[in-house]
Amino acid sequence: MDVLFSLPIFTYFLGPALTSWSTSLNLLFFYMTWSTLVLSQPPIVVHIFGILAIRIVFFLVPSLATLLFDVSLPSLAETIKHGGRSALPPRDAASLAKLLGLVLLNLAIVTAIEGGLSFAFILVFHEPVFKTTTTLPLPWGIFKHVLVLLSARETLLYYIHRFVLHNGKSYRWLSRRHQSYAHAKAGAPFSLRLMADHPLPLLCYRFLPLYLSAVLLRPHILTYFLVLTICTVEETLAMSGYTIVPGIIMGGVVQRSAIHYAGKGTSNYGSWGMLDWVSGTSKGRDVLDDVKKEAEKHRVKERSSKRIDQGVNAVREGVKTRRSSRKKSSQ
Repeated sequence: MDVLFSLPIFTYFLGPALTSWSTSLNLLFFYMTWSTLVLSQPPIVVHIFGILAIRIVFFLVPSLATLLFDVSLPSLAETIKHGGRSALPPRDAASLAKLLGLVLLNLAIVTAIEGGLSFAFILVFHEPVFKTTTTLPLPWGIFKHVLVLLSARETLLYYIHRFVLHNGKSYRWLSRRHQSYAHAKAGAPFSLRLMADHPLPLLCYRFLPLYLSAVLLRPHILTYFLVLTICTVEETLAMSGYTIVPGIIMGGVVQRSAIHYAGKGTSNYGSWGMLDWVSGTSKGRDVLDDVKKEAEKHRVKERSSKRIDQGVNAVREGVKTRRSSRKKSSQ
């Protein structure tokens, strides 16, 4: 537990909300914490506790919080859910306990599988899967690796989800397990159902797309932690089913995920929707419509800010004119 809370990725995301330090002091504190952790712990320990901390903080805790809200205030929750009452979780203790048990089991399995594969990599190649050094990755390198990893993960996720778990005649066993677990309840999902699947289908489309891409690219482990955090937050929000998720693009992702589950997996297989749009498997609000609306929103903000600036400049010019006229009249 001490290692879990000493992870700099944990303090880096929570630190700004708890302190009033400047950016430079935050970076210095982050580097010192990271260096201490790397020098005091084996790379495999940093790896395992890092992924566990990210999934607990950005998936398990928010999912339990939203589950408590949905169960405690169902009349309010259904008004902000895609699908209304059909999207609410079960309220009986037995069903919730079974669901939570499956989620915790899958969380343990995914962590153990990733830790085991990473440990085997160290035994074979005598070095960790990801660069675990005190040297921090440069911003441009982080940007490139994040872009590559997100693109590769989205591509693999789409094709595995569509052709293996839903339309794969050669993978009927996996497809049936996925249907009987992940799609057992018809209706929009809630966040805890993100990991409420049979372990094997879950590993195929929630774990392998990102991990396999990262193993091939082998970025710095902090970059991998960052991408895992982005994907975990995106998946948790996408599965929430809420109509009030901020952001036009993220709101579209949530809607498409709700349609996917409500339709028993007949459309919307990707996360971001681009491959669904290209392949003609998109249903609901189109990803291009989300991009257009987002662009229009920023244009409106830009125009309003320009008008405000013009108004401020006009006021300043008026004040200067009055001052100059007063000086002339006094002379």
